[in-house]
Formats: sequence, structure tokens, C-alpha cells
Amino acid sequence: MTPESSPEPVDSAQETEVCQLRLYVAGQSPKSLKALVNLKRLCDEHLHTGYEIEVVDLVENPQRAADDEIIALPTLVRRLPAPLRKVIGDLSDTERVLCGLQLSPMENGALVDG
Repeated sequence: MTPESSPEPVDSAQETEVCQLRLYVAGQSPKSLKALVNLKRLCDEHLHTGYEIEVVDLVENPQRAADDEIIALPTLVRRLPAPLRKVIGDLSDTERVLCGLQLSPMENGALVDG
């Protein structure tokens, strides 16, 4: 007897389009809170293909700063798609952040690694 179901195809293009972001902050400081709000807005408006945000509070986990060689806060790190990119600040300048991360949205919602 053979199984009736076949494995579902994996959409590898969809997997590679997910943007993995890590935001390093210093507790609940005003700049840290503003950076998180700005990051969520930026992602909702410009990264339609998907994203993951990890927030690392260096007040609680100072040893994590070495992971991405963090020297200033807040710092946003784009881990995927490669190569790794960083932007420092409260992320209020959307164009600067997109340029710094080398991300630019396309009209159809696909993410382009520039």
C-alpha cells in the first residue's frame, strides 16, 4: 500500500524573504522605547514579505552585546538576509534606516536586498 498524501512543496523563496532583525536596547529608556515603536511601524509599512524582531535588553543581558559587537544603543541589526547590517539610533528616519539596512520595498511587496 502506498500513502495517499505527498509532501507539501516548500516555498524556499518565501523563507529567504523573511527579514530577521535584532534590536539592542537599554531597558525602558525613552530612546529604546521610541526605537521599538519606530521599528514596528517601519516593518509593518515596508517589509510586507515577513519579518522577525528580537529585542535584546542589555540592562538585563549585558553579555549579549558581544554577539553583534554592539557599541551604542539603541542598535538595530539585520541578521538575515545576509550580509549582516547595523543601524544606530531611534530609527525615526525611515529612509535612512531602509538605506542603512540595504532594504527597499517593491510595489508588489517583495523585499529587495540592495
